Amino acid sequence: MKYKKYEMGAYNLHVISTDKFKNIGIKINFKKLVEKKDMTYRNLLCKILFESTKKYPSRRDLALECENLYNSGCGMRNTLSGRYIVSSFSGELLNEKYTEVGYLEKTLAFFMEILFNPDIINNSFQEDKFNIVKKLVLEDIDANKDSPNTYANELMFEKLDSSLPLSYHLCGYIEDLEDITPESLYEYYKTLINSDNVDIFVCGNVEAENIKSLFSKLFKVNTIKKDKGSHYLVHKKFHKRIRSFSETRDLNQSILSIGAKINIDDDFERFYVAYIFNLIYGADSDSKLFKVVREENSLCYTIHSRYLMISSVLMINAGINKSDSKKAVNLIKKELKAMINGDFSEEDIEKAKTIFISGCEEALDSTMNIINTYITYTYFNSDTIDERVKKIKKVTKEDVISFAKKVYLDTIFLLEGDKDG
Repeated sequence: MKYKKYEMGAYNLHVISTDKFKNIGIKINFKKLVEKKDMTYRNLLCKILFESTKKYPSRRDLALECENLYNSGCGMRNTLSGRYIVSSFSGELLNEKYTEVGYLEKTLAFFMEILFNPDIINNSFQEDKFNIVKKLVLEDIDANKDSPNTYANELMFEKLDSSLPLSYHLCGYIEDLEDITPESLYEYYKTLINSDNVDIFVCGNVEAENIKSLFSKLFKVNTIKKDKGSHYLVHKKFHKRIRSFSETRDLNQSILSIGAKINIDDDFERFYVAYIFNLIYGADSDSKLFKVVREENSLCYTIHSRYLMISSVLMINAGINKSDSKKAVNLIKKELKAMINGDFSEEDIEKAKTIFISGCEEALDSTMNIINTYITYTYFNSDTIDERVKKIKKVTKEDVISFAKKVYLDTIFLLEGDKDG
């Protein structure tokens, strides 16, 4: 596998050449420092760009062209990445040697048609297409409210710190949606194209110089931008007391969502120790929370913890009966204290390391996984896979104990089911 980075002025092009796969993966990331209003605008954009273009005036026309291009596929989605929002246009296509001469350029040109030639009339998206995607965004917002787990987590993050991007809803907000017009959406689109930082990642059996030549010809972004700095969120306040909130819904079980802020000191803790801690504490089916809360005390249907590296947050989710909420919370606290006191074995650490290394190997099993791995190198200055495997082996019990002391349980949100026990 060979990696080549080209600084193209208005964007960076990253080419990962490998002969492991028959397909080629492409991801084009548009990123900016996030504002709350971006959520709704970008959800609309991710949908309306795939409704039509000047050349392909309907979704059916776009779908037929994908079929003509040997079932190539593409899509766009948004993710929150710490202080940034990232809008990723992703595409997959066959290697040209399995198709026909000129297929790579033709498919890339189709992808760029979707990105750069939207169906605009009089500086506005077409109103009928806008109304279609506006309805879809409303459905997204309603679906989030109707999903108890998503809803509980969103409210927990708002209580944790409403000023952090972590609390923003990716699907958007009804109040913002009501103010957006086909004209203002087009103005926002132009800002995205001209002002966002752009990174392009290509992975497959490709020649780097050929990919550079094709994007120089087809990728129509010319404005040079400066990067706005680190993605990482830093917590300035750590509450001494845990804050608790609740809300009642028409549910058969209650959803417990707990957020903890982490005071991380260095990259070794961030990239390695935190993962070992989390696997032992609650991320794995052999973890403390799973064994103690679920198996030994039968207090929950599901329970797991998740480490959000970029946001320096640990979140814990459980499906419980509301009558068991206090006992479940007490056990979750107790098991965190057990981690602080070193109440886990060297065998636990070795099991966690094995799981981590297995995940590293999976990071190389597809073009898109490889691209995502190189995105972490680019945005977070993380180590290579080989370095990760070496460094994870250096994590000690003392490292995990030290890290556990920096995990501050902050916010408990209970979405109470009025039908459960």
